[in-house]
Amino acid sequence: MKSKFNIPPIPAVITSIISVQCGAAIAKGLFPEIGAAATASLRIGLSAVILFITFRPNLFKLNAKQWQYVFLYGSTLGLMNMIFYLAIERIPVGLGVTLEFVGPLILAISTSKKAIDFIWVSLSIIGIALIAPWHSNGLNIGGILLALLAGAFWAAYIVLGGKISKIMKGGEAVSAGMLIATIVILPFGIFSGGFSVLTPRLLGLGAALALLSSAVPFTLEMSALKKLPAKTFSILMSLEPAVASLAAFVFLQEYLSFTECVAVACVVIASAGSSFTARRNHQGG
Repeated sequence: MKSKFNIPPIPAVITSIISVQCGAAIAKGLFPEIGAAATASLRIGLSAVILFITFRPNLFKLNAKQWQYVFLYGSTLGLMNMIFYLAIERIPVGLGVTLEFVGPLILAISTSKKAIDFIWVSLSIIGIALIAPWHSNGLNIGGILLALLAGAFWAAYIVLGGKISKIMKGGEAVSAGMLIATIVILPFGIFSGGFSVLTPRLLGLGAALALLSSAVPFTLEMSALKKLPAKTFSILMSLEPAVASLAAFVFLQEYLSFTECVAVACVVIASAGSSFTARRNHQGG
């Protein structure tokens, strides 16, 4: 089983990004039919089933400390995904990911002592300012706030993922975490009423969504987190907003304005610059 996921950390993160953003495009296509909450519940629930079949974790062997981290990790994972889906139900996927990405970016630079990192902070702030609906540009304020909240959960997910990967096997941690995530967000999906209109076609799309957006990327990320510190991992995600915008354009025909493209570019450049600085600091230290 280990050999199946013995992928170097950087290719693992890049593959995860592509998989997640293609999945996000599929997810948004489901929103008009079953809603964001039901889509998130379907995705997480089917992912939990897939991962349990794949890794067959023995939950009875987990100790109290492991269960504590599984609960925190899984709850964060579930809420992060549901809140993000609620966000991109209201705003374009590329902008949602750009705003969500602020969480990991802040995490990446929060421990830095280099003055140059203030440049990257400034660029990310400029990106947010360009997206913000200062002049009623049609963007949904609720969607913007939800995307930022999802970013806070994403930063927490990175930290918790790094910690749980040190006390549990990657596949066991992800599958157990997905179980908790399902328990946390399933009630939202049920009460939304989206499950009442499920068809075999929608279930098939949900299964594809589960593979692309959860089962594959979260397993790859857990593998990467075991070999990379949380700060480095968050920096390597710098392509996320750009890939999200491209996937949304290809699959959903979501066009971004020039200003919105500049906002995405600011966040990507901020992350790439922070990555370069962090690597130089690491090599120099």
